[in-house]
Amino acid sequence: MTPDDSTLWVWFVPGIFGYLLGSVPFGLVLTKMAGLGDVRTIGSGNIGATNVLRTGNKPLALAVLLLDGGKGAIAALIATFALSPVAGVVAGFFAVLGHNFPVWLKFKGGKGVATTLGAILAVAWPVGIAVCLTWATVANVFRYSSLAAIVALASAPFWSYWLVGGPVIGMTAALAILGVARHHANIKRLIQGEESKIGKKKKTESEGA
Repeated sequence: MTPDDSTLWVWFVPGIFGYLLGSVPFGLVLTKMAGLGDVRTIGSGNIGATNVLRTGNKPLALAVLLLDGGKGAIAALIATFALSPVAGVVAGFFAVLGHNFPVWLKFKGGKGVATTLGAILAVAWPVGIAVCLTWATVANVFRYSSLAAIVALASAPFWSYWLVGGPVIGMTAALAILGVARHHANIKRLIQGEESKIGKKKKTESEGA
């Protein structure tokens, strides 16, 4: 039995590895190291880069964004090269689960947008670029970060089907469902016209990466 056909090597090992790497709460760790307290006590209470930005420290928020995206990409890349492309897809998916539901924080994590983008870029960079461009286009036109994230995540399986095919389609479809579900509060505010636009002061708790 080889790593390519073993359930252990294709699912269990990369799944555990991806989850543990993804569950590292960089937003919480870096804000505490910077002396800014617990990021979960401000704004949306999210551990992602968007909420870290509410501390007023833009370099720190950028660092969290890159690290959150990086852990999804690194999990997928290591599993791909060490085991197989399918293992990379599994590791990338579980890295997002780790970010969203970290065992260290009682399964209360972020929304996984950055980690999802990192994982997709690692397993299928054309799809990742298309998803990023989708986010940028929607954000530029409508000025809602949460709407851009929702549309970009929802578009991922369609880009996957068109550009690469294979198991990436299943991965992006599952991540799209998870991502949209994690934005349920934002969807409600968008429908009610209460979601704040990019560059404007937030009136309520809002989107987090």
